[in-house]
Amino acid sequence: MSQALTIRRVAGGRELGRFLEVPHHTQGHDPHWIAPLDFMERMRFNENKNPWFKHGEAAYWIAERDGRLAGRISAQVDTSHIELRKDDTGFFGFFECIDDQGVADALFGAAGQWLKDRGMRRCLGPFSFNINEESGLLVDGFNCPPRMVMGHAQPYYGALVEKAGFTKNIDMLAYLTPMDTGLPFKQIKWLNRALDRDKRLAVRPLDTSRFDEEIATIVRIFNAAWADNWGFIPLTDADVAYMAAEMKPLLVPELVAFATIDGEPKAMCVALPDLNELIGDLKGRLWPTGWAKLGWRLLTRRSFASGTRVPFMGVLPEFKNKPMGSVLALLTVGRVRDMSLKLRMPVCEMSWVLENNSQTRHSIEDIGGRVYKTYRMYEKALV
Repeated sequence: MSQALTIRRVAGGRELGRFLEVPHHTQGHDPHWIAPLDFMERMRFNENKNPWFKHGEAAYWIAERDGRLAGRISAQVDTSHIELRKDDTGFFGFFECIDDQGVADALFGAAGQWLKDRGMRRCLGPFSFNINEESGLLVDGFNCPPRMVMGHAQPYYGALVEKAGFTKNIDMLAYLTPMDTGLPFKQIKWLNRALDRDKRLAVRPLDTSRFDEEIATIVRIFNAAWADNWGFIPLTDADVAYMAAEMKPLLVPELVAFATIDGEPKAMCVALPDLNELIGDLKGRLWPTGWAKLGWRLLTRRSFASGTRVPFMGVLPEFKNKPMGSVLALLTVGRVRDMSLKLRMPVCEMSWVLENNSQTRHSIEDIGGRVYKTYRMYEKALV
């Protein structure tokens, strides 16, 4: 006999706890899955704390088979996306499911109906909550843990999504890049020649005495550099403040590089010590001893994190497809590479990169980067 299936919308704090518990049931057996910190997840879903809710609305569902947690999903409408893209596209996210197509279909049915009720004609995802956070479903590269703010999934998840009527929209690639890989000789020669000829050029680290201003510069360059990118949604001032508070305990000033012309930042690259390496054994819990462990690891993060992730890099669009743009990019990436080696963080994930972004892909591959994880975005018409 088939077990009873229940889909329940999350209504309050206790049910949010159940929602957050689902991946422990669906992925907890996998040694490569990293449990997110529970307190950070609760902050993420707090409408009074997370500035995403200033321009977004979301709903969440839990699936149970015979009273046992079997899956979860979110549906969200981001007005920033609607206003920018001028389309009727809603998102799904936070998808977790046991290997049961009936559960997956019921979850997607609930999320799709909620989006349709709000006038959406297409569902795109997964986003948690939008493209500036965790994006895409892992479809290749299951044999190692994800880096921070990058998702993990079970190999059957993709089949569940596709059998529910979704098709591929685009793939996002994560590159694993050894920091001890040298730049090709021709690039080093070219870069040194540019530095010798143009004394206006310089590269510098983050200035902690001007932290808020420096973060604003990173975001300004990021918003300008990626404005034409697939699915781009600009970060707001509130997003920046929230992001800065989350990033501050992790930031290593030497791993942030600004390339400047006459002292004005024109490009940047930010590498963060991989938070997932610091929390991998905490199982998402900080009580009773996790607080002390994490606090010590953050203070001595260079001893606990061997790898980094580059979530932000960019060159102002005025230099796009120009030789100076390449010089600026190489200056920032080269500085981050040198500092990573000095700090004994020899491996970096550069992510994510769209599969059709050939210029960025070639640049990363030129310094030894290789694709080691693929994340897929899916879409479905809501009829």
